Amino acid sequence: MLIEENQPLARFTTFGVGGPARWFVQAASEDEIVAAAAWAQERKVPLFVLGGGSNLLVSDAGFDGLVLRVGLRGAVRAEDSDHPGQMIYRVAAGEDWDSFVERAVRDRCAGIECLAGIPGTVGGTPVQNVGAYGQEVAAVIERVRVFDVKEQAFEEFSAAECGFAYRRSRFNSTDRRRFIVTRVDYRLAAGGAPTLRYAELQRAIDTMQAGGAAPSLAEVAALVRRIRMSKGMLLVEGDPDCRSAGSFFKNPVVTEEEAWQIAGAAAKEPPRYPAEPGYVKLPAAWLIEQAGFPKGFAMGAAGISSRHTLALINRGGAKAIEILTLASEIRAAVEKLFGVSLEVEPVLVGF
Repeated sequence: MLIEENQPLARFTTFGVGGPARWFVQAASEDEIVAAAAWAQERKVPLFVLGGGSNLLVSDAGFDGLVLRVGLRGAVRAEDSDHPGQMIYRVAAGEDWDSFVERAVRDRCAGIECLAGIPGTVGGTPVQNVGAYGQEVAAVIERVRVFDVKEQAFEEFSAAECGFAYRRSRFNSTDRRRFIVTRVDYRLAAGGAPTLRYAELQRAIDTMQAGGAAPSLAEVAALVRRIRMSKGMLLVEGDPDCRSAGSFFKNPVVTEEEAWQIAGAAAKEPPRYPAEPGYVKLPAAWLIEQAGFPKGFAMGAAGISSRHTLALINRGGAKAIEILTLASEIRAAVEKLFGVSLEVEPVLVGF
């Protein structure tokens, strides 16, 4: 296990922003994860686990501790003998998420086709309860294997034990930084139909099919990638809108009464999506635009994507503090106008 010093972190993130890690190690096995965690514990230094770097903003000062990059690889598929037609994929945390989606679609296994094109690694999916276009990984996760840093032992959690909610799990809330994900097991439906519950996706399918046959998993996954690309949410080399962490703010969930108050403040009805009884989910992008921050808005080297209001971007040479300052300006404006406090989605490291 090689521990490096003062390793720049910007190159490991999709933002391309951030200072160095005081110490840095890449773990290719569970034994190396154990050794790295013990190394940090013995020296009483903070430990941060890095996956694909697609959902974080690293401070300009970097991280004064040990950054552990999870590099575990491998994926095994097996049919569930107790549930014919269902396949279990046991996938190492360091595997590229989109590559796994491609494999599942190629195997004609349904359940994650609408999550195509999302950057990052498999290990990050249960942490954030990754979701898009009508699907969430919480619906297909069977089990999550983790290393408990506190107890220095491995443990496995069922989906029910992970505390999944909208963009949330025990791993990024009550037990933040306690567990290191090493493997995720997914239960997918062999020969299953694609999920078409998201209105924007359904409209695109209707336009594409024009009354024809139902789309395949591969067609839906390809369409999702095209939609993501149109919004600058697909990583494309050389595209300035891709120097981001995807959606910087979560879509707020508010009461029906609050939604009507927001409509009054904006003098127009906001788009809304169903949530738990008595609540609705509002698009943060709509709130941001109504508060005076349109697509393409720039504040120095930080800005908003020209194709999606939710994505804050590094326009070139941005500092982390510039991006965070822009985020703070947006949050303050939305809260002043609508009384809604937008929640930041990426993990903030070293601030």
